[in-house]
Amino acid sequence: MRPLERGTMERKYAAELMARLERAYPHARTALHYGNPLEMLVATILSAQCTDERVNMVTPGLFKKYRRPSDYYGAAPEELESDIHSTGFYRNKAKSIQGAARMIDERFGGKVPDSMEKLLELPGVARKTANCVLGNAYGIASGIVVDTHVLRLSGRLGLSDKKNADKIEGDLMKIVPGEKWIDFSHWLVEHGRAVCKARKPLCGKCMLSDICPSPENTVRFP
Repeated sequence: MRPLERGTMERKYAAELMARLERAYPHARTALHYGNPLEMLVATILSAQCTDERVNMVTPGLFKKYRRPSDYYGAAPEELESDIHSTGFYRNKAKSIQGAARMIDERFGGKVPDSMEKLLELPGVARKTANCVLGNAYGIASGIVVDTHVLRLSGRLGLSDKKNADKIEGDLMKIVPGEKWIDFSHWLVEHGRAVCKARKPLCGKCMLSDICPSPENTVRFP
């Protein structure tokens, strides 16, 4: 089934989805562990192509060792690479973290920026990372985080037929009220992990099965 036409019907459909998801996951939040905006930024960079569980195994020791931006860019690249090796793509991630940390000190007075425009200036930071930092560390809703779960569920639930994360985000922002942007991504992530799994969605246990338009939906209603 193609996504619903942009308009009243789709907004009503999205509202019903949100109401059900909120009831199911009232305490949904990011799975990444962090204590401040810098830690949120680093954890999000590390989460690319890596599970949150793995990141959370690495960050306790990392955050004890690297407490300030200067700790990151002052370390030898090989040392930081070794510390984050198990998260994968460690050379690129170390380069992004060190570049971002240096810019935070030199351009932003040692404080992780709290605006989308400034965050996007940091090396290795695209909209997903910026949205994660703004929403989780600052409580600022500048957009909707589109990770692999949100990307997958947006298609299955008929909310977007796009494949590009930025375009999916644009579609979602048109039908999800701004005050729900942060929570909405958390709800979809929780649902993607618990029920609407990538390989085999558990449609028989899904509270959305009676309205889900996905061809993969194995539960049908008259």
